[in-house]
Amino acid sequence: MSVPYQVYDLKQQRAGATVVVTLKGNAANVRLMTSSAFSAYKAGRNFRAIQGLVKKSPVRLRIPNGGHWYLVVDLVGLGGRVSSSAHVEPPPLPALRSAPAAPLSMIRHAPPAVGSATESVQQVWDVFISHASEDKETVAAPLAQHLQDLGVTVWLDSLELKIGDSLRRKIDEGLANSRFGVVVFSRPFLAKGWTQYELDGLVTRQVDGEQNLLPIWHDITRDEIKAASPSLVEKFALLTAQFGIEDIARQIADVVKEQNEDSLADF
Repeated sequence: MSVPYQVYDLKQQRAGATVVVTLKGNAANVRLMTSSAFSAYKAGRNFRAIQGLVKKSPVRLRIPNGGHWYLVVDLVGLGGRVSSSAHVEPPPLPALRSAPAAPLSMIRHAPPAVGSATESVQQVWDVFISHASEDKETVAAPLAQHLQDLGVTVWLDSLELKIGDSLRRKIDEGLANSRFGVVVFSRPFLAKGWTQYELDGLVTRQVDGEQNLLPIWHDITRDEIKAASPSLVEKFALLTAQFGIEDIARQIADVVKEQNEDSLADF
């Protein structure tokens, strides 16, 4: 092999997609890794990957979660030469469940209720973004824009609050009617009362199984998070030091859309 490794930038992929790798020549090491792990691999640092020695191909590797992925084929610890090819197969569609036919006796036609139907419809958001005001311009606002571009509905104070609104009431509405809580943890976030109020609500809803908490760590260390709340460091977080805001938005959108698809499959 003329280069130390062959690399395939798989770009943004959804959970459940399958990478199919074909080797020609000797056996080789095949490694499937995230973008941050690939950076560590190139730098010679420790990294985590789905990897192993492949002696017979094609081999199929399943992508465990949405994000930016790389495939690396190398001959570290081996001899000879090898060439490779790879392609990605999209994840299968969720199983379609057919509803049983209802007997005619069960069909009812009722006249519409008096008044506007929209008055009883409650707005539901995919994502509630909790953040400190110091992180709005650098993280929260661009994250919200990227998520909206990806088709994700977002509750962000600057998008929902209007003059005269009750801040507490609007926050409670957003907390209660969002499927995911994205929390931008930073030093200012941990120092503010309103952010702690939002965090308490998000944690309560997660414990009750009503919402999923998706943490982002921005300019803050694990020790600082642990000092504030030891339970928070156990949840996998995206670091702005490792991922760009657009990449973070794509990963969040993948999680949101995957749950939405699962919900449709259960309907």
